Order: sequence, then structure tokens, then C-alpha cells
Amino acid sequence: MHTSKKTLASAGILLAVGLAVSSCASDAAPGAAPDTLVLVTHDSFTLSEGTLAKFTDETGIEVQVQASGDAGQLVNSLVLTKDSPLGDVVFGIDNTFASRAVNEGVLEDYASKDLTDAEEQYLLPAGSGREQLTPIDNGDVCVNVDHEWFTEAGIEEPATLDDLLKPEYKDLFVVPAANSSSPGLAFLLATIAAKGEDGWQDYWAALVDNGVKIDAGWSDAYYVDFSGPSSDGDRPLVVSYASSPPAEVTEGATEAPTGALLDTCFRQTEYAGVIAGTKNRAAAEQLVDFLFSPTVQNDIPENMYVFPVNAEATLPATWAQFAAIADDPFEVAPDEIDANREQWLTEWAAIATP
Repeated sequence: MHTSKKTLASAGILLAVGLAVSSCASDAAPGAAPDTLVLVTHDSFTLSEGTLAKFTDETGIEVQVQASGDAGQLVNSLVLTKDSPLGDVVFGIDNTFASRAVNEGVLEDYASKDLTDAEEQYLLPAGSGREQLTPIDNGDVCVNVDHEWFTEAGIEEPATLDDLLKPEYKDLFVVPAANSSSPGLAFLLATIAAKGEDGWQDYWAALVDNGVKIDAGWSDAYYVDFSGPSSDGDRPLVVSYASSPPAEVTEGATEAPTGALLDTCFRQTEYAGVIAGTKNRAAAEQLVDFLFSPTVQNDIPENMYVFPVNAEATLPATWAQFAAIADDPFEVAPDEIDANREQWLTEWAAIATP
């Protein structure tokens, strides 16, 4: 969902490098289980050491992980290679790109048989991926604020999208680019939902006039330019996740040094699916089920810093105390995103990078 604060675990996870590693490498004889499955993901996918090895223990099948850029690049790769699939299972398609993946026919019809009514809220609408994509994690993309900076500066913190346009917040805000970052696109969609198709352009022009800095990706925005504890930057407002503040809490602390502005959030869900054309359909379905299982779901928060969706998953103690969820996040329907994404990004780029 965003560039992880941990590196990919090396033991138990084999990174498949380059396009040469594909589902062909794990072809099995008809009716036989393959030796390996290729899991195609975005660059931010990471689990604790040994987590994927538990799938191998259960099935005898090893999982090779092939990273393929951010969520947008991931979907583009699947589309460009659909006649020669990159792997067996994909993880990391989010609700901003789901319709494109479905419409391009890069997925088999399979959603985990273990889904229950408790996960209904995360399922895509019929025809937009409900039959092909299994929800795995969820997070609210929101403006994050450095509490300590504002306290020391004696300036009241903003609370809403409109507040970010006020002169007291000039040159204090940094965002990842919408055309090269998944959370950047999610924040753009939040502004479109808030201001409408005829008003968001003026809002972004006002943000630019108020000195917003636009970085290529989330890592630069959060770790380089943000003033929070994890960075040496000088901007106390950044687009990140509502689940980012727990990662900033030091042992024994009773308060988080950063927080999320819950009136600025766009809800983002990531999914897994079986890649169309896999020769290991049954085993691929098992891997999708495994990603939805408590074994993986309990491992997600402290590795990818997003919420698990399985109702049986448990959250770390710091999350229960410090992680927040927006009551009324901004939303844009997947089919509307699919129909307008490229036009919106073109218009955004003209405003943000004149």
C-alpha cells in the first residue's frame, strides 16, 4: 500500500527477479501440486520472516515473490503480460485500480471461500471485482500531522482539507505525487470526492499557491520532508496513513507524537487474486486463502502498517491504543475511478507541475 518501513524479509521469501520468472517455472503435471507458486506484488509487500514458509509447511509449495513497482505499475504489468502471465497470484491491486484489472481480463474468477459476512464492507461492487478479488488489508490515506512541531511553534493544527489552504499553513504540507504514488492518487481522489469534478482543480491550484511540496513517492514525503520523528524534514503535514502514528510510538509512551486528520481521509483496500492463465489454478486459490488467513492477517499491521480485514485477526496493543479509523472517509466508486483516472491525472499534472 505504501513503501514499507521494513525491508523485505529474506528468509522464507524468494524474490523472483525479472520477467524471466513466471508461472511457467512452476508448471505442474495435470492434477499434481506445483513445487512453487509465483506471487506478483507491489514493492511494499513484506511479511515477517518465516510467514510464507508456513504455507510451504502446509502445502509443500514454495512461494516466490516478484515485486513489480507500485499499485499502478503492478496492474500495468499484468495487463501488458496477460498473454504470458508473470505468475500465479497477485497481491496489491487496490480499489483505485481494481476496475482496470477486471476489465482487462487479467484475473480468474475466484474470491476466497473463507470470506464471511463480516468482510462484506471490503468487497468490491458486483462487476468491479467482487468475483475476482479477495480483500486482504485496509487503510485510510489521510493527512498526518506532527503534534510536537505545532506545539513548539504555537500554531493550531489544521483539521480539514479547507484548513490546508489557510496562510498559516503555507509551505508546511508535503504530498506524494498522484501520478507515481498510490497514496498520492488516493489523496487526489479524496479532494475530488470533497470538491466535485468541477471544483477539485481550483482546490489543487490553491494548494500549489500555498506552497505544497510534491514528492515522487511516499517514502520521500514521509522520511525526507516530513518533520516527524522518523525524518529530519521541516514540513509538519504529510499525506500518509491513519495507521502511521502507531509506528512512531516509542516503548512506554502514552501518546503518539503524530496523528491523522480523520476528516481528510480516503479509504483504500488492497486485494489478492488468481492471475488469469495460471497453470496452477487450485494451488493459486490455496495461496489466496492463505493470504486471507489469520496467519498472514495477524502479521500485516507491524509489517505493512495497514489494517487486516479478516474479522478473526488481532491487532497489536499499540494499534488498539493509537491507530484511528475515519468514521466517514471520502470515497469514489471503482467504476468512476476507472472511467476518469487518466483524465484526472492529466489535469492534476498540469496544475501540480506547471
